[in-house]
Amino acid sequence: MVRPKKTEKTPKAIASTQSLSAFVKSICDVMRRSNCASALQYVPELTWILFLRILDAQETREAEQAEVLGADFSPALRSPYRWQDWAAPWSDEGDHPKTSDGKVQGWKRQELYGAGDGKLFEFINKELLPHLHALDIDPRTNLPNPAASPKQRIIGRIMTAVERVRVDDEANLRDILDRVHEISIDHIDDTHFFTLSQVYEDLLLKMGEKNSDGGQFFTPREVIRAMVHTIDPSLGQSVYDPCCGTGGFLAVAYEHMARKLGNAAASTDIEQLKHDTFYGREKENLVFPIALANLVLHGIDQPNLWHGNSLTRRPTYAELFQHAPAQFDVILTNPPFGGKEGKEAQKKFPFETSSTQVLFVQDILAQLASGGTCGIVLDEGLLFRTNESAFVETKRKLIDECALWAIVSLPGGVFSTAGAGVKTNLLFFTKGQKTERIWYYDLSWVKVGKKTPLTLAHFGFDKDGGVLSDDALPAILTADWQADEDNAGKPFPSYARMLQNHGTAKGASRYSWTVDFADRRAKAREEMQPLLDNAADLKAAIVDLKENLKRLRKEKVDAKEIEALEVEIRQQEKAVRDLEAEAAAIDAAVFDLKAVNPSTVTTVDERTPREIIESIAAQGRIVADALSRLNMLMAA
Repeated sequence: MVRPKKTEKTPKAIASTQSLSAFVKSICDVMRRSNCASALQYVPELTWILFLRILDAQETREAEQAEVLGADFSPALRSPYRWQDWAAPWSDEGDHPKTSDGKVQGWKRQELYGAGDGKLFEFINKELLPHLHALDIDPRTNLPNPAASPKQRIIGRIMTAVERVRVDDEANLRDILDRVHEISIDHIDDTHFFTLSQVYEDLLLKMGEKNSDGGQFFTPREVIRAMVHTIDPSLGQSVYDPCCGTGGFLAVAYEHMARKLGNAAASTDIEQLKHDTFYGREKENLVFPIALANLVLHGIDQPNLWHGNSLTRRPTYAELFQHAPAQFDVILTNPPFGGKEGKEAQKKFPFETSSTQVLFVQDILAQLASGGTCGIVLDEGLLFRTNESAFVETKRKLIDECALWAIVSLPGGVFSTAGAGVKTNLLFFTKGQKTERIWYYDLSWVKVGKKTPLTLAHFGFDKDGGVLSDDALPAILTADWQADEDNAGKPFPSYARMLQNHGTAKGASRYSWTVDFADRRAKAREEMQPLLDNAADLKAAIVDLKENLKRLRKEKVDAKEIEALEVEIRQQEKAVRDLEAEAAAIDAAVFDLKAVNPSTVTTVDERTPREIIESIAAQGRIVADALSRLNMLMAA
């Protein structure tokens, strides 16, 4: 048996997200060689280990702060179930850190090591995990534990999905624990404060790629930040995500709102932010505990999350959502792309369709409070599709009940790194008034990919939501703009800058424009009216024809005369249907909300086929002549 090292490795300073990701990757490499070959296996395993590590560091810091203030502190976990007891490295050096009750850190781990191989696994599987599970559900009654604090209940729920340690080698597990222990809150640069979401930006991306459905798990954090900065939620508003995934929207909104409060915020304000502000629902069993862990480690120590199918409202676990309001002030979300729902979900909504996104839009319209604002990621197909009634009627309801005040057209590759290649848009709307005008901003021309992702700077925001100056914007945005002599001395019309004036004349630029939606509807009604009038006239005529048919049948006239009248009635009815269908198509076209930039210059090749062939031939002669000269040079 190899004796553990006696000296604890000093945690290294992790000064960037990149170095944190590289460090976590090294942990995943150990997991991959120890029965966690795929991301779907090592992400959940790493989740609970990381969670217990950072939870212990947080509770240690809170206990120290409480001692300084002379306040009481009741930890969620006690010896020997704390990380500092069973997972931290042990050393017999005199300066080795001590636990809060005076023992040497790692004492339990060393005790288990001395007891022989397999004892660490035995402790985790038979003592630690059952204890943590019981914080949520009392095994004696199979009911919620009445003695547990809200934080303990959440810890128990996070750990409920962990039935046993998946890592199958104790030496590898100790190596993993040692590496995870190096991730210390005190050794993370403040500008890159450790959160699980930073790690999961890489891990969930891998998990998504394995399923070819990363959009289900992963929304780029820079897109989330741009959406949060756009809506700018404040203390007192409730924030909700009906398909919260790992909790990215809620976590970023918390950071944004806490930053606005500042360091001098009242303790009651912080408590309100942590306990009574953020709400979410999530369907996936794999993702729900990750979301809880992520939010707790962000500082939302009592996340109000509901586990189950948001669209059917069939709960798996609803205990944490009991105090949620009926409607919410802010909704931030990214519904799954391309999802399909069964009849149980469809029957819950006025406009039935199998499209998950369309049902989520209807759900959001019901969940958003009057005066509340929503920011949502939607694929382009939902915006332009007018060939299905549910799509059209859902957009009509949105337009009639809300002011849809901004649509941002994103580049095509934004979600391709997450296994989803769809073209997407950001929609922002406020409930309570009809849509009169829609302001558009076009970012679709920006080229993005795995190595050149979309960043917050592409939107023109700094990290705090301020407007970036031109010299801080990405060169890809400003190069063509500055090369144009007409733009000399003019600031670049970034999204953040133009957003300040959206919907006004000042909101128009090469990349932004406003659509007068009320005028569009009025013009459509004007175009439809003659068709509907003709249809109404035909319907009146059909009534007369049917009365005549009834009379002829009563008089028992010649069958051919009756048959001719029946044919005429059917023809007239078909004409009515055709007129109404044409009018409906005009009406539906109004709800094609796709962003089409009027400032885009399209180059059309107006050459005839013969001219194109001649051009190809001329190029061929140039190539042949060059090859001939090259051959002559080589021969010489």
